[in-house]
Amino acid sequence: MITDIHVNKPIPFFSEEPLISFSRASNVTLTIKALEAGKPVLITAVYSDGLDLLKALHLYLKKQFPNQTFKEQRAYRLAYQKLSKLIYIDIVDYKLIVKKAPSIGWLAKLYPEHNNFLLPFTKVQGLNSAWQWYTNGISLPVLRSKIHPYYGVYFPTRFDHLILFDNWLNRYNGPKKSAIDVGIGSGVLALQLVKFGFQKVFGTDTNPNAIVGLTEAMGDTKLSRKIELDFASLFGKWEKQTELIVFNPPWLPATHNLDKIDEAISYNDSLFPDFFEGAKQRLLPEGKLVLIFSNLAQITKVTETHPIQQELANGGRFKLEQCLKRSVKSASEKTKRNQNWRETEEVELWILVHA
Repeated sequence: MITDIHVNKPIPFFSEEPLISFSRASNVTLTIKALEAGKPVLITAVYSDGLDLLKALHLYLKKQFPNQTFKEQRAYRLAYQKLSKLIYIDIVDYKLIVKKAPSIGWLAKLYPEHNNFLLPFTKVQGLNSAWQWYTNGISLPVLRSKIHPYYGVYFPTRFDHLILFDNWLNRYNGPKKSAIDVGIGSGVLALQLVKFGFQKVFGTDTNPNAIVGLTEAMGDTKLSRKIELDFASLFGKWEKQTELIVFNPPWLPATHNLDKIDEAISYNDSLFPDFFEGAKQRLLPEGKLVLIFSNLAQITKVTETHPIQQELANGGRFKLEQCLKRSVKSASEKTKRNQNWRETEEVELWILVHA
C-alpha cells in the first residue's frame, strides 16, 4: 500500500544544549572554526544571515581546496557538505523563526507530528526550492504538461537525453501493449511512453518519495490506470515479460556509500549486472531494451569502464541493435565551476535485443 510508505525527509534535530548563535554581528571566522570543531550553529535573527554564513564558508574552503578538475570539485563539495550541515535554523508551528524567511509548505506536509524542531539550513534551502518546483511546476520540451516533482525526487534539468529518447519513440513501430520503466523517478520517461501510445507502463523506484509523489500527482485520473507503480528495486513485482524495458540509470560510479537520493546520480558495482540479469528474464523474445546513458564518467576520468559496453562484451545476454548519440549543450555561462569537459560530453541511447 502506498499509504504505508514513509517518505525520505531531512531528519529533525532536537538539541538539549543551547547552540552557538549566529547573526550579522557574529565573528564569521570564529563561527567557521566552531563548525570545524563539530559544534552546531543556529541562525537566530534574519534568514539571509544563513546565506551570508554559507557564502563565507564557500570562500574559506576555496582557499583550502583546488576546484578545477571534476574530482577536485567533488572533494570540495564533500568538505562543504560536512560543515554546512551543522548550520541550523529553528522551526515552530511549521514556520521558520527568523525574520524575512520564506514560507515552505513542505514543513507542514512532511512533519505533521512535530511543531518545534531544528533543521540544517541547507536542507531548508532545499525544501524551499523544492516547494517552488512542486507548486509552480516545471516545463519540459518533451511533455505537453508541466511536471510537479515531489520533495527528494530527481528531475531532469538538462534535456538532451530526453529529446534523444523522444525522437527514438517517434520512430518506434513495435508493439505498445506494455513497458517497464526501471527507476521511474519523477515519471518523465513513463509519461513519454504514454504520450506515444503505450497502453500500460509499469514503474519501479527505491525512492519512496518518487512513488508517493507520482501517486499523489496522478490521483484517480486516467493516467493512474496507465501507469502502475511499485516501491521496489529494479523490476520489483513485475515478472511478466514485456516488449520494452527502459532504464535511465545513474551515469557515475559511486565513490561512497549511497543514500536513496544519491542512488539517483551514482551507481554501485551490482546495479548493472543485476539489471541485465533481470531484464533477460522479462524481455519478450522480440522485445527491446533501451538504456539512456552518457560518456560523462569517461571524459571526466572518473572511470574507464562503460557498464553497457562491458555487458555487451562479456555478458552474453544481449547484443547491440543501435546506439544513438547527441552532443550535450554547453554549460550555462552562469555556472561557476570549470566544465570544459562538457565540450565532449554526449548522451547515449542504447537499444539492445536478445543475443
